[in-house]
Amino acid sequence: MSKSILKEQSIQFLEQYLNNASPTGYESEGQKIWMDYLKPYVDTFITDIYGTAVGVINPDAPYKVVIEGHSDEISWYVNYITEDGLIYVIRNGGSDHQIAPSKRVNIHTKKGIVRGVFGWPAIHTRGRSGKAEETPKIENIFIDCGCSSKKEVEELGVHVGCVITYPDEFEILNKNKFICRAIDNRMGGFMIAEVARLLHENKKKLPFGLYIVNSVQEEIGLRGAEMITQTIKPNVAIVTDVCHDTTTPMIDKKIEGDLKMGNGPVIAYAPAVQNNLRDLIVTTAEEKKIPFQRHATSRVTGTDTDAFAYSNGGVPSALISLPLRYMHTTVEMVHRDDVENVIQLIYESLLRIENNHDFSYFK
Repeated sequence: MSKSILKEQSIQFLEQYLNNASPTGYESEGQKIWMDYLKPYVDTFITDIYGTAVGVINPDAPYKVVIEGHSDEISWYVNYITEDGLIYVIRNGGSDHQIAPSKRVNIHTKKGIVRGVFGWPAIHTRGRSGKAEETPKIENIFIDCGCSSKKEVEELGVHVGCVITYPDEFEILNKNKFICRAIDNRMGGFMIAEVARLLHENKKKLPFGLYIVNSVQEEIGLRGAEMITQTIKPNVAIVTDVCHDTTTPMIDKKIEGDLKMGNGPVIAYAPAVQNNLRDLIVTTAEEKKIPFQRHATSRVTGTDTDAFAYSNGGVPSALISLPLRYMHTTVEMVHRDDVENVIQLIYESLLRIENNHDFSYFK
């Protein structure tokens, strides 16, 4: 891109937003940060009982267009505390057990954050019995918070059901790579907020109501999107999420497709993606010279696109994804150019949607 559309205040917001913990089911503090940033650029907000937040432009307009990302991050739950004070866990979302050993953690309690580590036997002690070395599994990873008994753990405020996150924070690597945990998909919330900022700063008047949706609970089955689409009852939905950069080792391009970080937004082809809406987005990218990639998915997209598409008797929906490396790790990585191009593509696509735009095949 010739000129960056991200301001210094944008990056400051991104860093604050990513660094804040927002595990599935506990997204409210992150949503407050997001709404505070978005407030100057929207007319009003909608929130629901589980924490989905929606900034609205032109709330009285009958024709409603959604742009959406999800706000939650994967995490762990305390599941079992041994008499010796070690903590076993279960997933809250798709947390990767293989990256856990030696990671520091934050255990969220009503008394505040309790620090701990995922312990793992030293290399010197493994495999000496002649048996094959154990690999990390959900059954054998455990957290040590420096306590010697279950009672001591509980006195810190830790109990079964406490949620656990990683403390890894935002960093810019080699000038243009954003890395952090939870880029999946708080980067989506960031990008749609930046779309709202551009509309406001460029004084664009939309002929429809725009609903900037930051959904909760995507990581456990698109639940927030399922709920909020029934509240909004949109006419159109453009969803943004992340997808896999398939150029790193151990990924089969014949299965996952050929997608590369830095080569532009990824436009999805899938049954849930409405063809005429997708064609509008593709045409926008071509005419505005926004680089893009294509990706086909079988049956479902696995994103909130599916929840919007199949709601309310059917909502024309499309998916624009951000190529990402190392999904569901603490070093998720995206390219700044892709972030800016996703923002630009959503922005320019919105400007092509008319009031009462008819995406039907049978006009």
